[in-house]
Amino acid sequence: MGATKKEWTREEVAVRILAGETLVVYNNQLLRIPQAWLNAHPGGSLAILHFVGRDATDEIDAYHCDQTLAKIKSYVIGTVETSNCIWEPLVPPIMTGWVRKLSCDGKAAWHNEATPLPPSNLSSEILLLERDSCLLETSGPTLSHLVPPPTKLSLKDQARHSVAYKALHNRIINAGLYNTRYITGYGPEVARYLLLATSSAVAYFHDWLIISAVCLGLLWHQLVFTVHDLGHMGVTHDWTKDRLIAILLADFIGGLSVGWWVDNHNVHHLVTNHPSHDPDIEHLPFLAISTAFFNSLWSSYYKRTMVFNRFSAFLISCQHKLFYILLGFGRFNLYANAYGFLWRKAFDHRRAKGGRWSWWLEVIGVLFFWCWFGAVLKGCGSWSRAITYLIVSHVTTSPLHVQIVLSHFSMSTEDLGPVESFPHRQLRTTTDVICPPHLSFMHGGLHLQVTHHLFPRLPRHNLREASALVKEFAKEQGLVYAEFGFISGNGEVLDVLKNVADQAKIVGMVANHEIQEAMEKKVE
Repeated sequence: MGATKKEWTREEVAVRILAGETLVVYNNQLLRIPQAWLNAHPGGSLAILHFVGRDATDEIDAYHCDQTLAKIKSYVIGTVETSNCIWEPLVPPIMTGWVRKLSCDGKAAWHNEATPLPPSNLSSEILLLERDSCLLETSGPTLSHLVPPPTKLSLKDQARHSVAYKALHNRIINAGLYNTRYITGYGPEVARYLLLATSSAVAYFHDWLIISAVCLGLLWHQLVFTVHDLGHMGVTHDWTKDRLIAILLADFIGGLSVGWWVDNHNVHHLVTNHPSHDPDIEHLPFLAISTAFFNSLWSSYYKRTMVFNRFSAFLISCQHKLFYILLGFGRFNLYANAYGFLWRKAFDHRRAKGGRWSWWLEVIGVLFFWCWFGAVLKGCGSWSRAITYLIVSHVTTSPLHVQIVLSHFSMSTEDLGPVESFPHRQLRTTTDVICPPHLSFMHGGLHLQVTHHLFPRLPRHNLREASALVKEFAKEQGLVYAEFGFISGNGEVLDVLKNVADQAKIVGMVANHEIQEAMEKKVE
């Protein structure tokens, strides 16, 4: 099955994908990813499955170090037939609701977990609905499932953006921007962490609980930025070292799970702002940034339907008013997602690289966190003081959640299909927050999201210098480099939320009217 062939046509690649193989194009070479590596991939299996049948050259180069790229050669089974060196992409089966699962006989077989929503005005868009269990399941996807729907994008233009992005990436590398600034970059960060930790401890022992809680919350807020860097292998650039440091900061000190964050965040980066696939915008019943969510879409990440009913319609109709209140308690949502992930992984034998020891270390870290933080709450002296300390420390971290949503909530959620290039997609769905250099530590580098999304492994202290090159690239390619001030960015997000809220109100009014009519007919 894995025999090397000199050149593969698009039709031959499609046939092999339908037969169950995981095939990805990289530098005009065809990679066959074995199931063992699909299970062990540190970035999660979805990061690969979203690029089956597509040219993933830019994404692979952006997310992997030289040592990993060197190992890719072992998966090459030939080259692909292209037109003017441009591969015409196929639609990955997962994007039409098809996944591989073990059947009763222990062999992998196709399973249809969702079906595409009927085409909207945007013909290139593929949104998923949970498959009706009453429908007879077919044996697997067909060639029609792999054929991309019509798109307004030009494959030639997207290939041009891709070529220019590769040249930009080389400029980034040659400028030495992948070199981590340990002293001038992370030196001040460590000093800030120690100051906040010490301040929180001193205030606590003097019974200044509110001050202590605020300092602890600020410490958590700042540590998350470094955990973010470590999760992207953007500090030491060594997976094991970065993961160990990340577990210490995220699990032992913060009570979260870096394993969950990496699994979630990599998917977000690769399918940014896609309603059916990006977990970072899937927040029903509390938030919706697109009316597409009114269709009760299927989430390929959470493996569940995001139900839009009368209850969620009511919450969404108020979302612009509840926005900051919800984000104020955002850290509790991180706990729920993190612990849910660790629980699921306890029964998942398909462990990623380092999955066994890192899982155990994360569990120990979370238990350690609740031991020391529980002792802190107990030492507050009373239930009311403990609850106050808990709420203040957690709400203090809320600017982080505001920062995260500013970068994407006001941007496009359209699906332009597999033809869209990596740089075009990232610039279309991401925005920067304008910030003076002396205040950048408050944003932890996340205010330069456009550059970060294009070069996720880039150390954050080099993002500002790299962003100047990215702006040149965008101008040359005729692409929009979006950026807002912090205040205006909040305004843009609130406008999006209010527009969707207004539509939800209309949906709710229509539903109430239909119910009233039905009841009147029943009385008659």
